[in-house]
Amino acid sequence: MMRLIVLILAAFGLIAAPACAQERPVRVLYLSQSVGWLHEPVKRTDGALSSSEVAMQAWARDTGAFTVEVTQDARDITPAKLADLDVLVFYTTGALPIDQATWTAIQEWIGSGRGGFVGLHSAADTALAFPGGDVAYRDFIGGVFDGHPWTQGTPIRLTNLEPGHPLAATWPDSVEYAEEIYQYAGFRPETVRVLQTLDMSFGPIRRPYAVPVTWVKPVGENGRLFFTNLGHTPSTWDDPRYRDQVVAGIRWVAHRTEAPMTPNPQVQDQTALTAFAAVHGLSPLTPADPAATAAAIRALQPLSPDKHDGETAEWDRANQRILDSLE
Repeated sequence: MMRLIVLILAAFGLIAAPACAQERPVRVLYLSQSVGWLHEPVKRTDGALSSSEVAMQAWARDTGAFTVEVTQDARDITPAKLADLDVLVFYTTGALPIDQATWTAIQEWIGSGRGGFVGLHSAADTALAFPGGDVAYRDFIGGVFDGHPWTQGTPIRLTNLEPGHPLAATWPDSVEYAEEIYQYAGFRPETVRVLQTLDMSFGPIRRPYAVPVTWVKPVGENGRLFFTNLGHTPSTWDDPRYRDQVVAGIRWVAHRTEAPMTPNPQVQDQTALTAFAAVHGLSPLTPADPAATAAAIRALQPLSPDKHDGETAEWDRANQRILDSLE
């Protein structure tokens, strides 16, 4: 009854209409199909929904920010279906059964601003089942799985590069955590705005290069993409900071809120320099050409011994070349 009275008064301009009366919930399709590795949060047992599907439904119900339909079949995404959606959320693996025509429709839908995209964890370990679909998806998401030295439960520390950003504000400036963290191939700093990264001064596994964790990315003329590597560990889905970040991401890619998405390659260069200095026990680096030094640091990743059966010769030489250049 009280809600009816409020709406009547608002209609006559006697009070401001409540925000929920002015804005319908974002319409989300949550795809958690596993063509490759099956992660625990997306595993259905005895016909019951997975824990992440249950969580997404609870977040939708509790926040009122969005409605959600869940599926584990990418073939449910059609051009006609997109007309009834605002956001796609992927927690996926492997080559999804999405053909080139459908992918083109998805790109146009996002790029025009009619739709948005949120990628969770292994959305970066995903491809598309048509020729060239792996590269098309890699360039879209921002980078693809290139190993995870930080396996489930590994102690890590997350650094928040932009605490004032609405999609990073749910996390503190620095926080110790335990998660599985990917590193990425085909990652191009000039295309994304990184919001969270690994702190390489902490933990049992440290690398002398930067590893981004969360980013935003423009798509086409008006499209928005939000990705976070977090979400492998089931307990992450119980963390209100993660919930609030994902909900904020959904609302942002749906153009319900505003936040910067201009790529920040210079910030990322600095995180590379910081990582290299931390691992090698150096003072903060101030090279004559920070961008060139950062590029050399990023080139270390494919030489990492864990990618070459423990072989360290080229890895050691590449690290030494950078050290020599800093003298």
